[in-house]
Amino acid sequence: MTADIASHDKLSVALLFGQPGVGKGTQGQVLGTIPGLVHLATGDMFRGLDHDSQLGQEFLKYSSQGLLVPDDLTCRLWQQYVQGLIDTNAYRPHMDLLLLDGIPRSVRQVEMLTSHIDVLAIVHLVCPDEEQLVQRIVLRAKKQGRLDDADESVIRRRLDVYNRETRPVLDCYDASLVHEVDADGLPMQVTQRVLNTIIPAVEDRLSNPLGA
Repeated sequence: MTADIASHDKLSVALLFGQPGVGKGTQGQVLGTIPGLVHLATGDMFRGLDHDSQLGQEFLKYSSQGLLVPDDLTCRLWQQYVQGLIDTNAYRPHMDLLLLDGIPRSVRQVEMLTSHIDVLAIVHLVCPDEEQLVQRIVLRAKKQGRLDDADESVIRRRLDVYNRETRPVLDCYDASLVHEVDADGLPMQVTQRVLNTIIPAVEDRLSNPLGA
């Protein structure tokens, strides 16, 4: 019998934070291949929706304008997605660390998820050069054909939304949980910095060490 997220003990999680274009997606994909780490990116979760479905249309309505998807919709879909990971044994709550990328994304989402997650560490990827971030996203849009990233005005709106609505989420947690990580450099260098942050912060709290 599989566990039910609604009645389950709090899930042990680490949060991956940073401005759009800072490299969260790249780091999340790499980290998600490490035994004991399960990466869940809400951006991928939403983009995987059928665009002809009601949820898919609602997502496009907001993402195409650089706006955040409403909190209720985001948290509802997140719970369904995590439950699917548990049901398929892709995520084992008592053995794995869930790496959340893109949620909680607002102060209200923090409140809505408090009963579901136990935050062990927050990795805050930082890149002070905003113009560099804009160019990264433009290049990514060209390579991947991501329509939500193609318009520079939308990109700048997304950065503004992050600063106004998402960045304050960090203030909801104890400062000792927040670890700033330099996002500049080769991806493998950044990955090493992230792991050097996550492993000491969580190894004493999980029932099994990472990689067990």
